Amino acid sequence: MQHYYGFFGPEDLSVLGRIFDTAVTALPASIRTPENRTAIARLVLRRAGAGEAQSASLMSLMDVISPAA
Repeated sequence: MQHYYGFFGPEDLSVLGRIFDTAVTALPASIRTPENRTAIARLVLRRAGAGEAQSASLMSLMDVISPAA
């Protein structure tokens, strides 16, 4: 992920959005609360902001929690 003076580019935001959506979808419906969605969003953004190694970890996490196609 490339950072532009503390911001993410459009492609990066698209990837982060997919990671967030996948993580939320993987949760049981009973715990898909606004609070948990916010916590997941913060985690995704924090990890993405930490650099390439963390971004790779996020992509690996997405692969693990995604339903098999």
